[in-house]
Order: sequence, then structure tokens, then C-alpha cells
Amino acid sequence: MEVTAQGMPYEAFKDNEYIESLVKELQENGTNVVVGSLDKLINWGRSNSLWPLTFATSCCGIEFVSLGAARYDMARFGWEVARSSPRQADFMMVAGTIVHRMAPVLRRLYDQMAEPKYVIAAGACAVSGGPFRNSYHVVKGVDQIIPVDVYLPGCPPRPEAMIYSIMQLSRKVKVERFFGGVNRQQKQQEFLREHPVEGVDDAAQFNAESVECHGK
Repeated sequence: MEVTAQGMPYEAFKDNEYIESLVKELQENGTNVVVGSLDKLINWGRSNSLWPLTFATSCCGIEFVSLGAARYDMARFGWEVARSSPRQADFMMVAGTIVHRMAPVLRRLYDQMAEPKYVIAAGACAVSGGPFRNSYHVVKGVDQIIPVDVYLPGCPPRPEAMIYSIMQLSRKVKVERFFGGVNRQQKQQEFLREHPVEGVDDAAQFNAESVECHGK
């Protein structure tokens, strides 16, 4: 197989007519060409292999567990690799009531997840506190602790609704810019600074990340 590399002027990268003529010339010579952005290729892979970390405290967690059985078979979407380690997960499925004593644990697990990371708040309790909202010990929604990407109402939401919520997250991942664009991590750090949790030292983590980035 013969491989030919052809140079391209820098100013021509934004010239669609030049790129179209180049692709047409290659195709006429019998070369198969697929044109696209690296962002789309990476996000296609990421959106079809979202690995969940389940933080379940009540009945909504049981509904999510049922997705792994044959009736709903979340493996057909590429979500079957449920991780018990936050460092290997792409998104966290928070399902159930979160009390104030549990808030530092949830924040630490979120901090330990690798970028890019996402959160789904599943069920009324995770979204807003649910029927226990006015209790003194209940957090009125996990978005008081960590940033949430998808809200899924219900008490509890059905497994079909949970599949739909992850599909919505998958659509969000597909349209993101993996290279450049808005700095998602910076937004997350701003959120965490604005929502401090007792017992969690976010400042130390931010400083460590800054040192690591400068070191690289």
C-alpha cells in the first residue's frame, strides 16, 4: 500500500473551497477520503462509552441497577462498564436522598473523577430534596454540592427515563469542543469555590492541580 503525504498552507485550513478541491482531486485518483474534525471523532467515542459511577442511597439506585439486566440492557449503548472507582468513571449517577453528613463524601468522590466528568441527578431527592426537602438534615438538591449536567425528575424515575437521561448526556458530550472552546474545568472550579462544603479543602486540590499543570 502506497501512502502519500501532501502539505497544506496554514492559511488554507479555513478555505473550504481549497479543501473541497483537494478532496475531489484525491477521490478522482481513487483515494478514499473522510473529512471531519478531531473533536467529532473523539466525542463520538466518548459519547458511546460513558462509564457510570453510581452514588445511590435509596430506591432510585435500584431502578438504575435494573438497567444492567437483560430487560433494559444498557450494554447496547456502551454504558455497561460500571466502575466502583471514581478515577475510572465518566459520569456520576446520584440517586437518592443526600444528607449533610454525606455531602463531603459526595464532593470528594466528584473531585477524584478525571476530567471531563459529568453528573446526573436522578430522582426528586437528588434534584431538590424530594419529600424530605424541609428536613433539617437533607441537602436541597445535589447541585448545592457539585455541578449537575442532567436533571431527571421522578420518585423514583423509571428505568426508561434513566436511559433517556444518559442519552441526553451523550448528546451533550457529542456537541462539546474537546480541544479549545470554553474551559469546562475552570467553570467547575468556580462552582466549587462558590459552594464550599464543610470538611473538604478544595483550595488544596486546586493548588495541586495548578502545580501539576505548570510542572507539565
